[in-house]
Amino acid sequence: MTEGQPFSFPDDSRGQLDRALDDLVTRAQGVMSTQSRLRALLKANRAVIENLDLPAVLKRIVEAAVELVDARYGALGVIAADGSLEQFIHVGMTAADLEVIGHLPQGHGLLGALIQDPRPIRLERLAEDPRSIGLPTGHPAMASFLGVPIRVRDEVYGNLYLSNQSQGRFTEEDEHLVTALAATAGIAIENARLYAETRRRQAWTDAAAEVTASLLSSDEADSISTLASRVLQLAEADLVWVLLPTTDPEWMTVETARGIDAHALQGTTIPLTGTIIASVLEGRQPRLIDDGSTTESGLSDEHRIGPVMAVPLISEGRPQGVLYVARLGGSARFTRADLEMAANFAGQASVAVELAAARADRQRMMLLEDRGRIARDLHDHVIQQLFATGLELQSIAGSIAQQGTADRIVQSVIDLDSSISHIRTIIFALTVPSDEPRETVRHWIIDLVNELAAGLTRTPSVSFSGPVDLVVTDDLAEDVIAVTREALVNVIKHASAQNTNISLSVDDSSVVLKVADDGSGSQGSSRRSGVANLEARATRRGGSFSFESDETGTRLAWSVPFAASPTLSE
Repeated sequence: MTEGQPFSFPDDSRGQLDRALDDLVTRAQGVMSTQSRLRALLKANRAVIENLDLPAVLKRIVEAAVELVDARYGALGVIAADGSLEQFIHVGMTAADLEVIGHLPQGHGLLGALIQDPRPIRLERLAEDPRSIGLPTGHPAMASFLGVPIRVRDEVYGNLYLSNQSQGRFTEEDEHLVTALAATAGIAIENARLYAETRRRQAWTDAAAEVTASLLSSDEADSISTLASRVLQLAEADLVWVLLPTTDPEWMTVETARGIDAHALQGTTIPLTGTIIASVLEGRQPRLIDDGSTTESGLSDEHRIGPVMAVPLISEGRPQGVLYVARLGGSARFTRADLEMAANFAGQASVAVELAAARADRQRMMLLEDRGRIARDLHDHVIQQLFATGLELQSIAGSIAQQGTADRIVQSVIDLDSSISHIRTIIFALTVPSDEPRETVRHWIIDLVNELAAGLTRTPSVSFSGPVDLVVTDDLAEDVIAVTREALVNVIKHASAQNTNISLSVDDSSVVLKVADDGSGSQGSSRRSGVANLEARATRRGGSFSFESDETGTRLAWSVPFAASPTLSE
């Protein structure tokens, strides 16, 4: 080459150099693209792990995946225990799209295939895959598809679904990037779960302290109510019942209810046969089910029970009730951690029930002791003073020459005797606990008077004389009670009386029942027809019956010989 000639390569060498330069540029561009996508992956990873609130984490995972591979639509399906989709977090569809579709996917078709076999699926045309079952009416068109499982430790938590990549199809590199993001997502989900569980445990602990303080208060009903309200909030439940036994072992009563239909359900009874409640009482262990709609009843028609936790309330080694916690159908299921915390909390419910029973027993004992004290005072002091006064008056009457004055004193003595009889009846009522079986005619009459007293202006006064409990027994006692009831009902219906007196006495040969009132007297034949049965009962026993009524009141006397046999058949 001479001086002044241009520098050049042979054609063959120049072509090789151009190709080498093009290859270098292509590789450089690939490296730059890879670096860019790696930076995008790092950015996505950082976005996923920077939040500890689980719902926010799930939403951010989908957004990061869509952005990472430039997809139009993305979703994350959380897998339920039965293999269906428990949650479906989506990105890309508008509110109008969702309204047209009507419901979110349930985990069938291609989505279900990824659930059954958790390995990545990458398709260029979603509709051409035989596992695809098509899209609902109104669903946006979807072509390319990429699905990747999200694992939390050894558990498949859910799946990432991506569709409509901007370049028309997802590449193998897209698959690797999303798989890497899914691994980070698994860690983020686990952290968010642990954080949420820690916060829940702290909330349950705080609530336990609150309920403990309530248990130490004087109002046991308020402590159980506080416990039910706190469980409703902490378990994010729709209803909470505290169930206690009834006299029938096949039924329980809803002692306290919170949440759905609480006002209507509180105090009602529910059957146990075939329910989770019955199994918890029998096994004495807490239970967790995902659908209680087939076992429980009691809610209004528009509500259906879904996930349920049931925990026995154990006291002194015996089940005393059940803490029943439920969500409505379609809600997220309870976890084992939820059941554990509810079981720990139920221990305090057991204490609340036991304290309620202990306080009720203590109040009952205090009442009985107070009634006993009053009865002793009446017997030891009041009756003795009245009796002594009567004796003194009788002595004075015998020494007075004026007959009129003496008669008045004797009448006062009779009145004192009547008062003593009334006080003895009161003493008898005070010294018999109201929840013990009533097996004598005194018990039955006192109970009857208390039963009908609400219909009278004042509670009737009752007196007994003679060995009524020894003589008035069996069918004779039934007649006496029937006559007393009929007489009192007539007073309520017709007399408008202020005062009513009942006396039952036994002498050497007869039983006499008297009922008197200060009402308006008989108002025609209806009053007489109402007591015809009383006369028939007396006649049947060979006794007598009298009925007097005027403007000063009504006086009824029913007398039968207690040793006589009935003269007429029933």
